[in-house]
Amino acid sequence: MIIEEIMKKNVITLAPNDTIATAIKLMDENKIRHIPIVDVNQHVIGLISDRDLRDAKPSILDFTNHDKKLDTKIKEIMVRNVITGHPLDFVEEVSAIFYENRIGCLPIESNGKLVGIITETDLLHTFVQLTGANQPGTQLEVKVPNRTGTLADVINVIKEHNVNIHSVLVYPDKDSQYKILVLRVQTMNPNKIVEHLTNEGYAVMWPHSSGIRS
Repeated sequence: MIIEEIMKKNVITLAPNDTIATAIKLMDENKIRHIPIVDVNQHVIGLISDRDLRDAKPSILDFTNHDKKLDTKIKEIMVRNVITGHPLDFVEEVSAIFYENRIGCLPIESNGKLVGIITETDLLHTFVQLTGANQPGTQLEVKVPNRTGTLADVINVIKEHNVNIHSVLVYPDKDSQYKILVLRVQTMNPNKIVEHLTNEGYAVMWPHSSGIRS
């Protein structure tokens, strides 16, 4: 899946000479936590978050500088070295960028112009959908040899039981000779599948085969 499919395209922005007061109003009215700062060509030159505004706005006990601080230009407090993405970036790659850089949002540019934005909430929602965790079903975890064709063999076992598969994830095992297959299947009773996989010699890690009833 590419970012273009999940990004928000109607992005609220500010100019560098807009004020803190304007930014606070926009965030409150639109229930957002990040605002990209763009120049006249819609190129991203900065970013502010609700945390930046909390740090910059005056204390309720500071009566002397209240108006002055609210009139401060956004360019005085914005983050300038902004990481951006492209609409054709893959969701998985962007997730790694979020994790490695500890960021809460990613402005998306194409040809040097802002065309969208994605937040950590958008990513989380997308992964819930990709894994099928929001659909009724059961999770299977199967330890398999790390060799060609093993995934197809496991899927064929499930197919024999006429059960649909919502999603498939593959994780590395501590032993490089094995992989962990995590499958979300459309059944609330996977006992026969687990028994079949066990009889085929696969190690079913979840649900535990010891709890299976015939």
